[in-house]
Amino acid sequence: MARVGRMLWAVPCARLCYSAPHRLFHASASRNMAGGYNLDLSGKVAFVAGVSDSTGYGWAVAKQLANAGATIIVGAWPPMMNILERGLRKGFGERSKLLNGGNLHFSKIYPLDAMFSTPAEIPEVIKSNKRYALLTDYDIQSCAAAVERDYGKIDILVHALANGPEVARPLLDTSRAGYLAASSASAYSMVSMVDHFGRIMEPGGSCLSISFVAAQRVVPGYGGGMSSAKAQLESDTKVLAWEAGRKYGIRVNTISAGPLASRAASAINTSDTGDKFIDAYIEYCRVNAPLTRSMQSDDVGRAALALSSELSAAVTGTCQFVDNGMHVMSVPIDSKSLEKYFD
Repeated sequence: MARVGRMLWAVPCARLCYSAPHRLFHASASRNMAGGYNLDLSGKVAFVAGVSDSTGYGWAVAKQLANAGATIIVGAWPPMMNILERGLRKGFGERSKLLNGGNLHFSKIYPLDAMFSTPAEIPEVIKSNKRYALLTDYDIQSCAAAVERDYGKIDILVHALANGPEVARPLLDTSRAGYLAASSASAYSMVSMVDHFGRIMEPGGSCLSISFVAAQRVVPGYGGGMSSAKAQLESDTKVLAWEAGRKYGIRVNTISAGPLASRAASAINTSDTGDKFIDAYIEYCRVNAPLTRSMQSDDVGRAALALSSELSAAVTGTCQFVDNGMHVMSVPIDSKSLEKYFD
């Protein structure tokens, strides 16, 4: 298996230093450290589902886990596999750069369509589709079995995928089929992945998904049942933490991430003038959030690294907001109705 090289990551008040496996996060006087933690995921295997290019949160999580030395394998949606592989051959520039100067490397890419838990669920129309015809083992059960054959056990499972075929429709205009498809792809897929991959995970392993504030607050324009699916995802995180914790000894958490102009998000609700909803929402959050800094995908990647490491060994069943604090706001400060009250 390919390994990502070791590196030293200096931060203002601590030094994170990567050393031997299974000796994570402890002070090391022999390294002449003023104080801090050792962080080394060398020897750990992370399966990241939902990577199709370098613009999404899946990529950012994979990158930060690789910075800590983990071996990265990914599950890609079959229709996007060629795009991902072409992009990797061409290179993704600075988005690929690791802290040690190297580039993010995937040890293996597996086809994965999380709409299907077992081979029996795959309809003939999918099997005969030209984008699937040359592929096998792309249901969740078969993908997990393929990973087990290749790697034996994994330590980290990341669910960074979602799909709502009617996401541009208001909830009231969403069909039953569209609503259930959003739930199946975006929420139940996590249940199925924890079930099948949990069996090949080391005790103490971490399962992590990516949610969105629309699970708890109204975000007009985020339709098609996707807000409902994210609410399911967050609720299921709690139940899975209990069940998978007792059954497999693993942890389950979710990150509620701020808006990101990923390939998928950029396709949602373009206005008549060509403006994209996601760009307007990013600006809205920048203006109204407690922290006015620009949200970066690596912010979520670093939070995922912490939740996947032994720093969070006792953390499970949580929803961690990584959104510059936008989730705490009730009143938008750029509202014209309230502008005289704010500088």
